[in-house]
Amino acid sequence: MAVAERRRPTKAELQAAVHRRLPDLIAPNLRVLFCGTNPGLYSAALGQHFARPGNRFWKAMHASGFTRRLLLPEESGELLELGLGLTDLVARASAGADELTREELVAGRRRLQRKVARYQPRWVAILGISAYRIAFAKPAATPGHQPELISGARLWVLPNPSGLNASHQPDALAEAFRSLRLASAVTSR
Repeated sequence: MAVAERRRPTKAELQAAVHRRLPDLIAPNLRVLFCGTNPGLYSAALGQHFARPGNRFWKAMHASGFTRRLLLPEESGELLELGLGLTDLVARASAGADELTREELVAGRRRLQRKVARYQPRWVAILGISAYRIAFAKPAATPGHQPELISGARLWVLPNPSGLNASHQPDALAEAFRSLRLASAVTSR
């Protein structure tokens, strides 16, 4: 399906997506489990991770070399074949991450710890430094490799790929993803 032909959710579908959840794309022993902050309404309405056209996740995945071609959100299942998965800290959809409470983010960290213990990915990549700082009680954390583990997995923090995150331009975002790809390719448990 060409990008121009992709379906856009209606206003009613966006309103109905409030609090909707997206299923995880996860399997045992992944190389990297990418963890978004929470689904946006656009993604929840379509039932696809990172579906809003302005979101740069899929472009960063391709530009960094995680994927050989630019995947569309509806092709996310192909990530599992590459040893990659998707989840969210907070499962419920919202219009913006600013609607999430500190308590939701901290509870999300605990859920993520249980998922990681169950599925045992080698790396977990948190997509969003602000969400990471709050959920993990690391107010001074910077993007990149983190010194602690999460349920035995190595931990990496990436910038939020939302198009609203102007502090990380596409080239810088791709470079951040590339650094994780290179680190995850050379390490084992």
